[in-house]
Amino acid sequence: MITIIDYKSGNLKSISNGFKKIGVDYRITDDKEIIADSDFLVLPGVGAFGSAMENLKPFEDVIREHVADDKPFLGICLGQQVLMGESEESPGVKGLGLFDGHVEKLPEGVKIPHMGWNRLKVCNSSPILEGIDNEYFYFVHSYHVIADDESIIAGTCDYGVDVVASLSENNLFSTQFHPEKSARAGLKILKNFTNLEI
Repeated sequence: MITIIDYKSGNLKSISNGFKKIGVDYRITDDKEIIADSDFLVLPGVGAFGSAMENLKPFEDVIREHVADDKPFLGICLGQQVLMGESEESPGVKGLGLFDGHVEKLPEGVKIPHMGWNRLKVCNSSPILEGIDNEYFYFVHSYHVIADDESIIAGTCDYGVDVVASLSENNLFSTQFHPEKSARAGLKILKNFTNLEI
């Protein structure tokens, strides 16, 4: 059973449809007890870093405990960015800090937002990217992650700069792209996530 955290900052219908397409049971909840008791957590995200972190306050402890217990966790789009320590988008607002690094606005000279299909280059092995390389995924974002440790960067894409497209460390995973909107390759990532051993 996949638990999707409802913190009023995610496209819940889109990601739940992705799990429905691969035939995996899921639930959407804002109940902290259910979230705390879950084996698999998914954090989708749309909107601004600051408002997302405000909405996440009630769930920070259960998310940290889940990750500390090395249970599978997947952050998507803004759900990747809030896993970092901070973001230029919302100065002074602390992120979850589960990955070491920060978030910056995409550089001048590229079209913002980065919206549409882009090719993923796998950098380091990650179980959620098993069977994936040089395939296209759907992106919509204006800010991007800068990771302090290159070893946690599972995949990048070229958008004038190398954009961190996926992070992976133990059972903590994230994607800047939307796997649920990325056709067969994206559904493969969701399937890989649900197949992780716990």
